[in-house]
Amino acid sequence: MAYENTGRTLSAMFDTRDEADRAASALREIGATDVVLHGEKNPGYGEVRHEDAESRGFFEALGDFFFPDDDRAAYAEGLSRGGYLVTATNVPENLVQPALEILEREGSVDLDQRETEWRDDGWDTATYTGPLGATAVASDTRDADRTGLDTTGEKIDVVEEQINIGKRDVDLGTVRVRSYVREVPVSEEVELTSERVNIERRPVDRAAGDGAFEERVIEAREHSEEAVVQKEARVVEEIALNKNRESHVETVEDTVRKTEVEIEDDNRGLRDRDGLDQEKR
Repeated sequence: MAYENTGRTLSAMFDTRDEADRAASALREIGATDVVLHGEKNPGYGEVRHEDAESRGFFEALGDFFFPDDDRAAYAEGLSRGGYLVTATNVPENLVQPALEILEREGSVDLDQRETEWRDDGWDTATYTGPLGATAVASDTRDADRTGLDTTGEKIDVVEEQINIGKRDVDLGTVRVRSYVREVPVSEEVELTSERVNIERRPVDRAAGDGAFEERVIEAREHSEEAVVQKEARVVEEIALNKNRESHVETVEDTVRKTEVEIEDDNRGLRDRDGLDQEKR
């Protein structure tokens, strides 16, 4: 399989239009929106070879993609031989692996193997002129051009932001309790007793005794109860202020910036952004 993973950009060569169409459709179905099929008018790999001028046109047509010139020349050569190139850009990280599986499943070719076959057949990447007149050259030519170019004293700083979460006290307002006096009407029933003196006169018939005609006085006192209101202040409730301290975990979401580095080693292939070797297939 031939593909290039350069910052969420995936590309693969196919020998037939059906394979390329299936791969492009499957990439769109999983959410890859920027999918382009190159060589739509090609008859299929191995059935045609374009002239050099048209081949250079293939090279320049791929200028919008961030491919190294030698890889772009290889893709242009595959197109010039009637093949098809499927390119997906801006692929989210979570879709990269599924997209690679689709490209391999649908029959993408091993581009390194094809390059070896083409070179044995006399192919030379120096025949392709890239954008702005830059010439795509083979690996051995690039090494020769770089002779005497020493940048070992230079360095690239890898910068990464770190996020620090602090805390601060926030005034949420005041709870205030105020007391005041008001009169509330009350009503309560009480049972009162009263005594009244009644004069009873009963007719009798009996003999009068001694001293029947002496003067006498009898009396009885009348009584009644009346309601007496007394008030007593009683404490029926206490109101106080206290604080409850509660803790909770809050997820703080933000973004941090970091420098990513992509290392290309001519002898060992493309390395990933962390500096680990990544085989170009």
